[in-house]
Amino acid sequence: MVHHTSKKTYIIGVTASGRAFRPSDWAERLAGVMSQFRPNQGHHRSHLAYSPWCVPSSVNGVRCVIIHDDLRAHNVMAWDFVMNFAKDNELQVHHGAPPHNGAQPHHGHHHKKH
Repeated sequence: MVHHTSKKTYIIGVTASGRAFRPSDWAERLAGVMSQFRPNQGHHRSHLAYSPWCVPSSVNGVRCVIIHDDLRAHNVMAWDFVMNFAKDNELQVHHGAPPHNGAQPHHGHHHKKH
């Protein structure tokens, strides 16, 4: 059994059915909502910045949000919000290590079920 020592969780913009999650800027929107949760909250910033605990990124060309476990330790309700967002939208979640090339979205919009 492989144990990951990384304290990161990757929420990938691909649904359980393999579709690309929309809107295309979802990762930036989610990270923007979470930007208030950060280390040293008492320190006021003069500019907007993403929290180091919730960062938009890309893995294998797919938009994602990288969540650091410190967010859970700092504010479990914020952690639950992000995890429930992933669950409610059926997004792929990978704990510890980024996914390999398997997290590629299907680009076809007109699939017929037989």
